[in-house]
Amino acid sequence: MDLGIRGKRALVCASSKGLGLGCAEALAEAGVDLVMNARGAEALEAAAADIRARFGVDVVTVACDVTTAEGQEKLLSAAEGVDILVNNAGGPPPGLWSDWERDDFIAALDANMLTPITLMKAMMPGMIEKGWGRVVNITSQSVKAPIAVLGLSNSARAGLTGYVAGTARQVAEHGVIINNILPGIHDTDRALSLDTGVSQQQGIDLTQARANREATIPARRYGTRQEFGATCAFLCSQHAGFIVGQNILLDGGATNATL
Repeated sequence: MDLGIRGKRALVCASSKGLGLGCAEALAEAGVDLVMNARGAEALEAAAADIRARFGVDVVTVACDVTTAEGQEKLLSAAEGVDILVNNAGGPPPGLWSDWERDDFIAALDANMLTPITLMKAMMPGMIEKGWGRVVNITSQSVKAPIAVLGLSNSARAGLTGYVAGTARQVAEHGVIINNILPGIHDTDRALSLDTGVSQQQGIDLTQARANREATIPARRYGTRQEFGATCAFLCSQHAGFIVGQNILLDGGATNATL
């Protein structure tokens, strides 16, 4: 399918690896020029070089921490005028409800709620002026069904979801479409880290830890960054203009809910 976005320009945050990289690759395959961001310059440059070689699109790299004011200023300068924004940032650490203090919540809000809001506020006026834009926020399946040990993430991402619900319906008339993708477990470094922690806690090998987790997913496997990226690219396409303010689960059926 021709997504109709060849020649557009996208900012994809945290895109040197994992789900962000999947989104960058899928958009590049559709002919979209990229501004790619990550904290680690080496991995970022390697990913950008690979995308340039495979898809022939223009790629600008910005190595910075997008959750800081300095990083946001640097990134916004490089990404001025983009047509597509993909917000992405790693989640806060797990723990118990009794572990978290005010500073923990502020850090979670900065990374997973206030940073994407800052980028949307900066980028969407230009999209509105052009009469076309797409924003995809990568959140979490925990927005639909909270994960107890991820209370910081539950809170911050739910706040972002509420903001998007209202904002998406205000800007849609201008051709600016905002949606969220809610990932479950995917075959990324994050999954490896989680499985490693389980293997150490339970005294089992890593292969068994992964198999145990896969058994809890109706699809009986982890998602891939490629299929995640393809969903993101579709939501950024010309065909998705009537999908407004939605929360799209990509979790292999793991969230047990009717709606």
